[in-house]
Amino acid sequence: MAISNAGQLGNAGKPAKSKFRLPGEARIFAVLMGVALLFEVLGWFLVGQSFLANTDRLLVMILQVSVIGIIAVGVTQIIIMDGIDLSSGSVVALTAMVSASLAQTSDFGRAVFPSLTDLPVVVPLLAGLLVGLCCGLLNGFVIAKTAIPPFIATLGVMVTARGLAKWYTEGEPISMLSDNYAAIGSGITPILIFLGVAAVFHVILSYTRYGKYTYAIGANRAAARVSGINVNKHLVIVYTVAGLLSGLAGVVTSARAVSGQAGMGMMYELDAIAAAVIGGTSLAGGVGRITGTVIGVLILGVVTSGFTFLRIDAYYQEIVKGVIIVAAVVADQYRQRNRRA
Repeated sequence: MAISNAGQLGNAGKPAKSKFRLPGEARIFAVLMGVALLFEVLGWFLVGQSFLANTDRLLVMILQVSVIGIIAVGVTQIIIMDGIDLSSGSVVALTAMVSASLAQTSDFGRAVFPSLTDLPVVVPLLAGLLVGLCCGLLNGFVIAKTAIPPFIATLGVMVTARGLAKWYTEGEPISMLSDNYAAIGSGITPILIFLGVAAVFHVILSYTRYGKYTYAIGANRAAARVSGINVNKHLVIVYTVAGLLSGLAGVVTSARAVSGQAGMGMMYELDAIAAAVIGGTSLAGGVGRITGTVIGVLILGVVTSGFTFLRIDAYYQEIVKGVIIVAAVVADQYRQRNRRA
């Protein structure tokens, strides 16, 4: 009996803490439900309407964050690998400008490239993906070959891509896009693209060598290198994938707006990082799941839509969003200390 009791004691003779904990996604989903219910209660008291009962509002909410979600899937992989990407929003703008310029029709006015109008929709789509891929490849190559911090490398690409987006048409917006191209951003198509991308990369990260290498590098880069992983090669691949997804987000953005504008994607990179961190991805690397990021994206959507529903000024949304990000990082640091203890 004495041995049995002793086995139930932790360090310093204290009772061992219970190891029962909800899975990470369950805890994050509980936060999502809590935030939604909060807006539901506030809606009845302040507006006299239900926040959750309006399916059209919920659909619009998910549509608004679907582009952020596409970017966040790529950003999550970079953060798991102990990196960061600040260029996503600018890549969205550059991609939107390039793809929109190749999706113009000859029916109205003057096109950017008069000889390249009425092209099959696959042409602007592939062009946009290629632009995003090249930006991601540049990020990965610079970081791998020069060993400069990802923050600095992606900051440089962020500024450059935004400048190229403005230079492309000297700041003029691009309109007159084809109906086939606009269909990419119409209806629930952006939501389906977001969920499809999330599902694919959830499987890839969970069950393939690509995912194992990503987690291994984020957990301990030196150990990953010793174990035979080509760290620099994989780093370039992950940044290239993230750039490709940013390119896809740019195509969807321009298709939804039926135009290309150099100001598109502003601050999208921070929203994507916020969604990943809120979803449980650790800024220390090695920890994170796509399913958590999807829930994190929905939390941001609920906050934005909820504040609009309550007719609260837009700048309060940014304040609350900042508080949520800081709280998520603090919670991550707390989890990391508990793991090391």
